[in-house]
Amino acid sequence: MTLQDTTDRNNELLTPHDTRYLFVLPFSTDPVLARRFLARDSQIVGNIRFGKLLETLDKVAENTALAYIGRFYPDARVVTAAVDNIILRNPANTQHDLVFSSQINHVGKSSMEVGIRIECLGSGSGHLATCYFTMVARSTDCGEARSLSLPPLRYEQEVDLKRFNKAELRRHAYREGLAKAEEMPSLEEYLFLKKLHKEQEVEGFDGLRAGSLVLESTCRAYPEQENVPKTIFGGYLIRKAYELAALAAEKVAPDRPVPCQVNCINFNQPVLLGDQLKFTARVVYTGRTTIAVQSDIERFSRTDGDKALSNSCLFMFRNVDSDMNPQPVPFIYPVTYAEDARFLNAYRQKVD
Repeated sequence: MTLQDTTDRNNELLTPHDTRYLFVLPFSTDPVLARRFLARDSQIVGNIRFGKLLETLDKVAENTALAYIGRFYPDARVVTAAVDNIILRNPANTQHDLVFSSQINHVGKSSMEVGIRIECLGSGSGHLATCYFTMVARSTDCGEARSLSLPPLRYEQEVDLKRFNKAELRRHAYREGLAKAEEMPSLEEYLFLKKLHKEQEVEGFDGLRAGSLVLESTCRAYPEQENVPKTIFGGYLIRKAYELAALAAEKVAPDRPVPCQVNCINFNQPVLLGDQLKFTARVVYTGRTTIAVQSDIERFSRTDGDKALSNSCLFMFRNVDSDMNPQPVPFIYPVTYAEDARFLNAYRQKVD
């Protein structure tokens, strides 16, 4: 059956509104669930595990995309290709229910952008975060994964057209960002790096060097982390990557680092059952009150000795006091060429 046949069978094209999906974390009525999401066993503002929220977001994005492609390919699967620009607007907690409202904003040839809005119910209700996931439709016929062609959406409302255009801009900015990360330093950037290296040559220099702000951990991929058959759940991977990044941020923050933005999460290679995983979190840049941490995941296959970069993430933290007021952080200095490159990549995307 062709895509045209399935489209005809399901009548006319869908609108973004037809793809809407709601998911609720009922913290107010499920104390066991609420405790599982606690960051600390104490009363603090923003007491919630952001890594668990990332895991939930990935599942919401998957369910939203699956509901759409399931109309045309009932046995298809979706995988996460990238997470773009999660913006945290207000602190969340486990005292009130969280609502995840999602819909598909843009459909390409085989990929979709899923936009998700997180809101808090109850007293102090409001908009907590906005994020965008790029999902890819896959067929698993004959055991071979291949991309599937998808029908477009029908954009009738002005708000849907605006979201479509913004999604196009994000796709363009994403491609530009990948290219810019490979660019040589401009003259201004070169002089800035040169200045940082010269400052380290001064007698008595006691600044923080990037090489001392690295954390690593390893683990094995097991069936309980499986999502699509034989493939590890992407939400689990980015949760683990975030949790190590948060520990790295604590090496710099004099007070309390809280997540303020996720600049990007790239899914380069699937992780399979039995793979050994190496997580590396590096503090790569600091602004006036912010800390940028690059967190990478490498997978090592024990069957054929293959290794590859599975995920690359850039998390932004803000150092805050007990009332969530921004506080200054020490500057960090790159030393090696690789540290210079990571420093520049974060500097070009910086949040002060």
